[in-house]
Amino acid sequence: MPTSIYHPRYQALRRAMELARKTAGLTQVQMAEKLGVGQSYVSKIERGESYVDVMTLVDWYAACELRPGQALDQLLQVTPDDSQTA
Repeated sequence: MPTSIYHPRYQALRRAMELARKTAGLTQVQMAEKLGVGQSYVSKIERGESYVDVMTLVDWYAACELRPGQALDQLLQVTPDDSQTA
């Protein structure tokens, strides 16, 4: 089932990505440079105006010197899985 960018789990993902960036001490401009994209793309991801590609997610966390799998594990621990309720 497709998940909307407004779904609570997707919002939690965006918040986690923004927190990771800020904790790493990176501005949106610096993150954009590391990802090879424009600053507006980073902003759109964080504001929920753009989906996050899985490879972008991997590169994002790598830029923050974090392991993507570990970050996702932490996210899944704090967000409910409603896929079983449908």
